[in-house]
Amino acid sequence: MKRRLLLFIIFLPILFVTVFLGYQFYSRATSIKANIIIDTTQIAGPIPDRWKALAQGGEEMGVRMLENVVPQVAELYPRYIRLDHIYDFYDVVSRDANGQLSFNWAKLDETVCDIYHTGAKPFFSLGYMPPTMSENGSLIDKPKNWNEWSLLVQKTIEHYSGINTRLCGQIYGRWLTDIYYEVWNEPDLESFGKWSIYGGSKDYKTFYKISVNGANQAKDVYHFLIGGPVTTALYKNWFQRFLDFTTENNLRVDFLSWHHYSKNANDFVDDMHKLNDWLSSPQYSKYRALPKIISEWGFDSDPNPIADTETGAAHTIASIRNFIEENFELAFLFEIKDGPTPRWGILRHKGEKTQRYKALQMLNSLDGNRIKLSGEGTFVTGLASINSEHTSVLLVNYDLDNRNTESVPVTFTKLFNGNYSLSITYLDGNIINYNFKAVSGQVTKEILMPPNSIVSVKLK
Repeated sequence: MKRRLLLFIIFLPILFVTVFLGYQFYSRATSIKANIIIDTTQIAGPIPDRWKALAQGGEEMGVRMLENVVPQVAELYPRYIRLDHIYDFYDVVSRDANGQLSFNWAKLDETVCDIYHTGAKPFFSLGYMPPTMSENGSLIDKPKNWNEWSLLVQKTIEHYSGINTRLCGQIYGRWLTDIYYEVWNEPDLESFGKWSIYGGSKDYKTFYKISVNGANQAKDVYHFLIGGPVTTALYKNWFQRFLDFTTENNLRVDFLSWHHYSKNANDFVDDMHKLNDWLSSPQYSKYRALPKIISEWGFDSDPNPIADTETGAAHTIASIRNFIEENFELAFLFEIKDGPTPRWGILRHKGEKTQRYKALQMLNSLDGNRIKLSGEGTFVTGLASINSEHTSVLLVNYDLDNRNTESVPVTFTKLFNGNYSLSITYLDGNIINYNFKAVSGQVTKEILMPPNSIVSVKLK
């Protein structure tokens, strides 16, 4: 008996490894290989730009984080840039000799102007608590006086959405419309205050109500949006209790937001499906059409060296492809620039470009109208566009295990017969050119795609 038990103990790990490897082999053996077909006549509308959103966290206090990277960021044509730590990093709030609140926007204005100079609008995360307003001096505690927080929100919106506001000497009018104000940042997280959705002294619902009351007091302002609950992930209990509360108290909610970090590019799609399912209940009907925003997303919520590799770049493109497929209003890639120590940035501290940055540049090769692309596989996915000069395709072979290599047939159909040039550009900048003659209205080329490669294809 003892001998049998000993043999079992010896062979159990071997059996486990054998089963695991067999499963891995079976999973890959049953994976679908891509056979990409682009119908150049099937127009799906303009290329969506909802992915063109970037987030900057707090890496250096008292420093204009974006000052030295404005040209690099402008090259990506962002729509919005989300800014965190607006109250604690920029010395906005103080008290005068009489103990009254005083507001100084000068330092924050400089960074907001840097955002405008990239061609984007600001998306503000309303936080953190100014020490002079905090109950115990902490940046993540509730205010001593809720009316003061309400006033701070009001003044923030009047300043950055004000009809009479002039920023950077030339920013006014339409540039100040549709600015987003998000109530706090990851309130469910311990390090950001551990606010509760169930009540108590640090109740996020109360916090949101007071914030909205302040927003509603803002005078002479353009259209703006305020929302939340900006949790660390899409939590059903948070969203349903949040929406139940806003319904009961007739509070405005202009958008719904949350964060999501995942190595699986399909997880972001699951978020949208889950949220739409929750909102299918009759009591949430008025919230179904609200803008849905992932205000931070990325490969990992902790600094991870993989994010700076070709794997991280491929993850970025595969994820954005999914954002475009779903009805996200905005998805903010975290983050723009590193502090002195490399962390999450698509740009290093001195502005050097990472692989993820270069991947976003390749994504900008898509312009004009989106056209139908079929034949995606388990690993290789893509997007296609057409304008008056060329047809563009962006393909990505995202494989976290770094093992899948494919020779991918790419076929353009319903072309005019004639001569065409085709260029293939890889993430490392290598370009290969070919000349073809369209026969029966189509052109086909097989493209070798190693694991985690990104390829831009242009047919002219």
